[in-house]
Amino acid sequence: MTPDDILKGLYDETLVGNGPAVLDLTHQALGMDMAPGSLLFDALIPALEEVGARFERGDFFVPEMLIAGRAMAGSMEVLRPLLADTGVETIGKFLMGTVKGDVHDIGKNLVNIMLEGAGFEVIDLGVQVAPEKFVAAIDEHQPDIVGFSAFLTTTMPMFKANINALEKAGMRDSVIVMVGGAPVTQEYADAVGADGYAADASATVKRAKALLQERRSKVLA
Repeated sequence: MTPDDILKGLYDETLVGNGPAVLDLTHQALGMDMAPGSLLFDALIPALEEVGARFERGDFFVPEMLIAGRAMAGSMEVLRPLLADTGVETIGKFLMGTVKGDVHDIGKNLVNIMLEGAGFEVIDLGVQVAPEKFVAAIDEHQPDIVGFSAFLTTTMPMFKANINALEKAGMRDSVIVMVGGAPVTQEYADAVGADGYAADASATVKRAKALLQERRSKVLA
């Protein structure tokens, strides 16, 4: 197989969520001394962007997004340390967690995969994350964006509790706050004082990039 064949194969197999094939092609590529960055930017990310586009058009649904995301995640496990060694630039740092009282993580995990595929460094705090844990992690990792995820209407008030904790710690202005989850709406995000909201994983990536761009252009202005 030529390098072009490998890249096309990686794109096609990621698109259909064929994890074993994606992993096999990743190892083949590295065996041919192909650059890890090329696999990411010329095949995996474009495939995930196409998955997002198909989801938006209604051609793909959540299961297709999940299996494509998982296929890419397998390759990323192999590529991540190599990308770090080659100094591939990340576009930003995203700290993520499901709020206290909520143990749902499928949506969050899919968002993480999509963000990582788009070039973000993702720090995942898991589920049941208390406000003080978010504060400590922001202090430690200095992320550009923090994401609060909630699947239950009963845990959505934790968004406000988390934002209050950030304000109390004096770090609200230093980080972009995004919220999301099945019951969350733009109106609710506005009401609790979040900077951004997205309805699904694909939209989260676009919104995160836009918010980051906005923040950085203000700093440069």
